[in-house]
Amino acid sequence: MNAPMSSDPHSLQPAPAWSDEDRARAEHYALLARLYFAAPDAALLDGLSRTAQVLGAGKGAFPEAWAALGEAAAATTAEAVSAEYSALFQGVGRAEVMLNGSWYLTGFLQEEPLAELREDLIELGLGRREGVAETEDHIAALAEVMRHLVVTGPDDEGLVRQQAFFSRHLAPWYGAFVAEVAAAPSAGFYVRVGSLLQAFFDIERQAFDMV
Repeated sequence: MNAPMSSDPHSLQPAPAWSDEDRARAEHYALLARLYFAAPDAALLDGLSRTAQVLGAGKGAFPEAWAALGEAAAATTAEAVSAEYSALFQGVGRAEVMLNGSWYLTGFLQEEPLAELREDLIELGLGRREGVAETEDHIAALAEVMRHLVVTGPDDEGLVRQQAFFSRHLAPWYGAFVAEVAAAPSAGFYVRVGSLLQAFFDIERQAFDMV
């Protein structure tokens, strides 16, 4: 997906000022990137089920999304989710659901939003990793960028960068993406993943509105 242009192995390490909240945010971005990059294996499904026992307690969209995802993870298998992922996001010919922001913003792939994204990534010092087929506006790549921005920018200046990137490249279309997954014939487990994305991104959006 996207990676720092620097070869410094410590460039993604937490800054000393990292808070528990920032750590949790980064972990959620990393989890969503992983789930949309490829179907989860058995170990990750088990981890989701166990994590949901903690994060799924309480009322509200976020814990309820976690509880539902945990139940879905416990009730399925890696083979079943792999087949669902393939039908939803890969398919034969055209996938049921597109994972790219340009599609939701323009109705086409590799349009102006992707060019604008690439310009912003260059300014952030980020580049596309070699051997990656997905374009930079893939939802997993964007979540990965947000994780990087959280990890490397826990200060006020970093928060402004996070807000700007999220507002420009995720906020305008993530709701439409989640709705399309929910309506897809092959969707089951990924409806629950989408609900978690919606709940988490809604929290992020509200927080960024106050920046």
